[in-house]
Amino acid sequence: MKTQAVVISEQGAADVMSVTDMEIGSPGPGEVLLEQTAIGLNYMDVYQRSGHYPLDLPSGLGLEAAGRVIEIGDGVTGIQVDDRVAYGGGLLGAYAKHRIVSTDRLVPIPDGVSDQTAAAVLMKGMTVEYLLNRAYTVKSGEDVLFYAASGGVGLLAGQWGEHLGARMIGVTSGEENCRRILENGYSDAIDRTREDIAEKVRQLTDGVGVPVVFDSVGKATFDASIESLAPRGYFMSFGSTTGEALPVPPSLLQKKGSLYFCRPTLATYVASREDLLASAGQVFRLIKDNVLKANINQTYQMSDIVAAHRELESGSTSGSSIILP
Repeated sequence: MKTQAVVISEQGAADVMSVTDMEIGSPGPGEVLLEQTAIGLNYMDVYQRSGHYPLDLPSGLGLEAAGRVIEIGDGVTGIQVDDRVAYGGGLLGAYAKHRIVSTDRLVPIPDGVSDQTAAAVLMKGMTVEYLLNRAYTVKSGEDVLFYAASGGVGLLAGQWGEHLGARMIGVTSGEENCRRILENGYSDAIDRTREDIAEKVRQLTDGVGVPVVFDSVGKATFDASIESLAPRGYFMSFGSTTGEALPVPPSLLQKKGSLYFCRPTLATYVASREDLLASAGQVFRLIKDNVLKANINQTYQMSDIVAAHRELESGSTSGSSIILP
């Protein structure tokens, strides 16, 4: 059958992407053919498209989508035609109307959760789950500093942190984004365009600092994050939208209060199917319990993929973005 997918033959700016007509075959053993209904847009897609992470070319793009099973390969159990399923992370090539995927990375979408919501929150929600529950266990009453708070991961983190009983301090830009994060679980908003982040954190914590910082920005915020931490605090670096942070000398961690510097990644925390299902299950449960809301603030057609990437890179988006194939 014929389908359409975004394919790149070189890495670079957003305009290296194009929508291509292509033939798609039948699923092999342990695989299914999906008719995709909604695709998630993540900053990881920008890293892979731009060359920040190397790819074997030509390549598809996208790591997250939801859809309906329309054909099953040999040996597949536990999944039937017409089942609604989603995936997030590890299956490059999500920007497509149809695709063949291995069943070991698929998770069922429960009743009460729409395909669009699943595509918008699964990968971002699992990122928040492993950060706040496992990479560092956020406790009730703790102060938490979270960067890019008005983005898709950031808004979910604010809601999840509030659910855990933490005092969430969010870093964002502009009055509108500050207002938005205060409506999504954050107790305090720091506007990085007009406030000194570390100074504000010290004011909010009576000079103590926070026990943990979740920093997805990288180079531009490294110093502010270090200066915001309390003694024996944890620097959780999980992204680098402004470039990699500078190398961290052990002596710096020593002098700033016996700090811990960590670089976790979602792929490690959902590597096993058991961990994948457990993490996804927590995300979907909190969606159904109305603890988490998707905040789908941008919707694009697949033909608009270049504009979607440009807007994501410019920082003009908020919340989650989805692509409709």
